[in-house]
Amino acid sequence: MIELLQPEGWAQPVGYANGVAARGKMIFVAGQIGWNAQCVFETDDLVEQIGQTLRNVVAVAASGGAKPEHIVSMTWFLLDRREYSSRLKEIGAVYRDIMGRRFPAMTAVQVSGLIEDRAKVEIQAIAVVPD
Repeated sequence: MIELLQPEGWAQPVGYANGVAARGKMIFVAGQIGWNAQCVFETDDLVEQIGQTLRNVVAVAASGGAKPEHIVSMTWFLLDRREYSSRLKEIGAVYRDIMGRRFPAMTAVQVSGLIEDRAKVEIQAIAVVPD
């Protein structure tokens, strides 16, 4: 069972949940970046890297039996918050295409760098497959 948590009287969040309660098998997905299964970057475009990163998160979660709707928490590490903010509509479309319209508890932070030089985003996730 996965339940979105929304305190009474709070403004409805857009693109994320304020909190999630879940019960079941927990799957912890290490930070994924925008390269393919052979660890090769196919693009330097932020939106395309986000798409590949989300596909990587989904693939790792699926190897443990989780579907995108089982992802309850994500942390996004971004190099450029201004580029992220200016491309939110494109990012939202890619997100919905891969993850659907369920939004986990999410945090996004700008970082000064990522370990892989070409990476523009890294996403860590937690999934819970209901009992």
